[in-house]
Amino acid sequence: MRLLQYRFREPSLLACALTHRSRGSDNNERLEFLGDSVLNLVISSLLYDRFPELSEGDLTRLRASLVNKPSLAALARELALGQHLQLGEGELRSGGFDRDSILADALEAVFGAIYLDGGLDEVRRVIASRYHDSLERLDPRAVPKDPKTRLQEYLQKRSLPTPEYVVTQVSGDGHNQRFVVECRIDALDDLVRGEGNSRRIAEQQAAALALERLHDR
Repeated sequence: MRLLQYRFREPSLLACALTHRSRGSDNNERLEFLGDSVLNLVISSLLYDRFPELSEGDLTRLRASLVNKPSLAALARELALGQHLQLGEGELRSGGFDRDSILADALEAVFGAIYLDGGLDEVRRVIASRYHDSLERLDPRAVPKDPKTRLQEYLQKRSLPTPEYVVTQVSGDGHNQRFVVECRIDALDDLVRGEGNSRRIAEQQAAALALERLHDR
């Protein structure tokens, strides 16, 4: 893990961060929960400093372009994180060491472990280093708006009521939860549903489908 450019005072934290739940109860889920919040805080701070002229909505859009499963998985591959993961036999056989969701969660868990081990300044340094190239390439004008924002703007331009998002189903436990969200729009006769492993993802999917139906009318 030399590429991480951080030496743990408590190596057990790193070992836990690299242990998937398929390996046992002593796994990285709690660290991933913590690391997710730490990562969002640090990226928000970096964007806030870098783009003083941008609005809250634009900053949120930029953060979403940086903090997502594919980008985290790509960073994890740069660190060769998959080679160090502790997985159960089933995940090993199915190639879990290179699965985006497992890599992304593990990297967030590593960030959570660094925060506990070295504090906020150290984890900010590590995250800033890993995201340096992405931040350098970031062009606020080139990042597309998310479906919920585009749907709201579409409706506002036509003086139509804003959409309502309602969670209709939540299934699964812990990090395996599945959300079903309905997007209700006066301009559409039928309800539009989205699904995802978080409420935000389900809402974005529902908004994207609603936009498609509005454009097809």
